[in-house]
Amino acid sequence: MEIPASYREVIEPLIAKARGFLEAGETLSPFAFVGNFATQQILPILINTRDEEAKDRAALAIQAAAAQINADFVFTIMEAWGLPKDKLPRYREIRDRYGSLANSPYKIDTVGFTLETRYGIWVAQPLIKPKGHSKKKRTFAEVTFQYANEAEGRFAGLLPVPDDASTGAAPLH
Repeated sequence: MEIPASYREVIEPLIAKARGFLEAGETLSPFAFVGNFATQQILPILINTRDEEAKDRAALAIQAAAAQINADFVFTIMEAWGLPKDKLPRYREIRDRYGSLANSPYKIDTVGFTLETRYGIWVAQPLIKPKGHSKKKRTFAEVTFQYANEAEGRFAGLLPVPDDASTGAAPLH
């Protein structure tokens, strides 16, 4: 399932901005962008990832903002750790052994992108790599989203339930 064009128009400049920060040698601050198509309002919300309580408070703030503006989407961008494809089947074993991916010698730096809409959730996690020979400048390849409606966690399920939820209908933008 493809991301509807109206959402792509909003998220592609945000992805380009994230790439620009990394390529300029800056760190990528974790943000959520909460948007409503009818009002053309987009609220940027900085996500504090210092500890679990801070992450929970950030998720609640995003959820409150989404309810306040009757959001159509939440788009999050944050640096994350992942595992190489050959280590993915051992995810639980590695996490249990090292306590977290952050402590694992197998961890790889990625950018996590999540788009939550009324039509489902799409995710992408491109690998962050050095830009040229620079030690400070980094970049990531083309972002390829996968439909992942089964995604769960504190940063999923942040949109308010629409008024027409009982019919299963939602306006297409």
